Amino acid sequence: MPNQPLPPVPGVEGIASLVPFGLGAQKPHHIWETLEVMWENRDALPYAYNILSQGVCDGCSLGPRGLRDDVIDGLHLCTTRLRLLRLNTMPPLDPAALADMSRLRRLDNRELQALGRVPHPFVYRKGDTGFSRISWDEALQLAGTALRDTPPSRQSWFATSRGITNEAYYAFTKAARLAGTNNVDLCARLCHQASVSGLKATVGVGAPTCSLRDMIGTDLLLLWGADIANNQPVTMKYLAHAKAAGTRIVVINPVREKGLESYWVPSMPMSALFGTRLMDDFVQVRVGGDIALVQGLLKALVEMGAVAREWVGAHTVGWELVEAQVKALAWTEIERLAGVPRGQIEWIAQLYARARTVVSVWSMGLTQHRFGTENVEAVVNLHLAGGMFGREKTGVIPIRGHSGVQGGAECGVGPNILPGSVGMEARARFESAWGHALPTSDGLSTVPMVHAMERGEIDFLYNVGGNLLAVLPDPQRVATAFARTKLRVHQDIVVNTSTILEPGETVLLLPAQTRYEQRGGGTSTSTERRVRFSPEIPGHPQVGECRPEYEIPCQVVSVAFPEKAAALAYKDASEIRAEMGRTMELYKGVEDLSKAGDWIQWGGERLFADDRFKMSDGKARFALVEAVEVAVPEGAFYLTTRRGKQFNSIVMKDHDPVQGGRARDDLLVSGEDLVGMGFRDGQRAIVRSDVGRFEVTLRQAQIRPGVVQAYWPECNVVIGHRLDPRSEEPDYNAVVWIERA
Repeated sequence: MPNQPLPPVPGVEGIASLVPFGLGAQKPHHIWETLEVMWENRDALPYAYNILSQGVCDGCSLGPRGLRDDVIDGLHLCTTRLRLLRLNTMPPLDPAALADMSRLRRLDNRELQALGRVPHPFVYRKGDTGFSRISWDEALQLAGTALRDTPPSRQSWFATSRGITNEAYYAFTKAARLAGTNNVDLCARLCHQASVSGLKATVGVGAPTCSLRDMIGTDLLLLWGADIANNQPVTMKYLAHAKAAGTRIVVINPVREKGLESYWVPSMPMSALFGTRLMDDFVQVRVGGDIALVQGLLKALVEMGAVAREWVGAHTVGWELVEAQVKALAWTEIERLAGVPRGQIEWIAQLYARARTVVSVWSMGLTQHRFGTENVEAVVNLHLAGGMFGREKTGVIPIRGHSGVQGGAECGVGPNILPGSVGMEARARFESAWGHALPTSDGLSTVPMVHAMERGEIDFLYNVGGNLLAVLPDPQRVATAFARTKLRVHQDIVVNTSTILEPGETVLLLPAQTRYEQRGGGTSTSTERRVRFSPEIPGHPQVGECRPEYEIPCQVVSVAFPEKAAALAYKDASEIRAEMGRTMELYKGVEDLSKAGDWIQWGGERLFADDRFKMSDGKARFALVEAVEVAVPEGAFYLTTRRGKQFNSIVMKDHDPVQGGRARDDLLVSGEDLVGMGFRDGQRAIVRSDVGRFEVTLRQAQIRPGVVQAYWPECNVVIGHRLDPRSEEPDYNAVVWIERA
């Protein structure tokens, strides 16, 4: 009889601890945090509950609607969403709080946010003692006149990805194009643009190829460079269900993440009581070693005869070159560059070969490198070699961290794209739909925008909700750039540290509504391409003179160019959805979303179910990528970043309840490196780079020797402006030296 294929190797299901509720364990305390959130929102509890029970989450991009989602049954809620509630329920700030700029500049982001919602338009002119309240008419005239007098090449438009609806993104990018510029970008550039670039180059679509439910019951789940326990904690419930369904979970990361070893899911009784064991295998790859690791896996699969050659021959292009490349690689070189022994690589390859289905999930540990696009292409190569696309419980998920990342990009907030994820070749179609000519010049992405500001080449910045001072590397360089820009328009619900930076001439602060206050409701797109409707929530307060996010940029452009006002006039968000339905083939059906629970999922549950990829010939492309060696001088370390109890740059707690960090200035270091440097755990030290320096507390951790990890965004002061040239996503890593404090 012919040899039968070996069955998949199942994951090992188990509890995390026999101690009830994980008492004494390093873990989040969900019940206590829930009580803290209730106390924090005690002045608006009915409205807070309405948001939770009726609105689509404004946190990470998994986007539960109400207290449920469309993947698994039962209550679906996480502490990140709870912690963000106060942004939606807090009262307005006292205008007098903005009158003293010297005082404001002594406050950090948390303290500025705690002042309250921005209730009115304010202006600050260079040399003033503080902000002054002005009327909407004055604010629009000031912004509109400046915009009219600013050449398109000297404008920049930037939007955040937290809490903003698709309708606002669509109106924002339309307003910028009608103002004449393609210098438009989104903070998605900073986290997953490498995913978009890598996926478009290989499979033709820059989006997750499967649904979140495909993680549950897949034979093998590979987690690459992701700390989802901190960044997308609601995902932990999916992982717990996956373990119950027999999924084997492999974590590939330079740091052993405690939250991925085991987790207590509060909405699952047994897990809440005893925790759930999650990780089956841990691969402690070198920072920058992912491509070499994939090459080793492919080499092992070739040697096992485990490549899906029939499928590869029918549905892909370029395998022969990749196969020749990995065959020629020496195992010693693969081990050196990956930092993983051959035996472990062959074991993971065996798990892959025996699996009938495989899903890969990755985050910024894969993308935020100068070779981020190539990292993504390597993971796609692995999936193509096994035919792991298009079928149930197969595919790849670049897991998004913000509710607006996926939709913002798909609605055209990018320098060289238009709504519907189409390129500038669709310009004529949008000119016909919008009734006006669109710019033809290439636009600037985020970091090149800042560099142009630094050179004095930008006079007008329109910033929706973002804090580039906090999120970009080398904040001093950002501050310099902002100080050389004549007019900065900050449209936001709260004040942040970038708002109060000294301008070239003027800062205009415009008050916006939250997504839950928006007339006509709004939609957001989850990480699985699901476009969900979130209604205007009953009981919301009218905070001062706040206006909808979509309306304000349209009004500014209408004042600057009255002949374009009709194209930017919407009575509510439903009119924008109607227009989106006409102009965005990708979002066909969005015009019909009108009540809580309504959704569409573009592309269906999974892409490429017919084995045809979004390429001219329907075939996916293998990428011939070279392994990377990160050069670190003797005596130096390679610093990478991590997140704690935070949401993007919004820090909620100083300590990290998942990993055990005690303070935001903790630096994770291996025990071997501590001994080698002559330091002890808990000792103060200075981290220095060619860009800057900051003081830290050294904390021993299970991290690769030669690598240190610091909490972001505080560590941005030692990271320079280095980009992945293909995606223009920043590289958030740095060579550093550690010295005695």
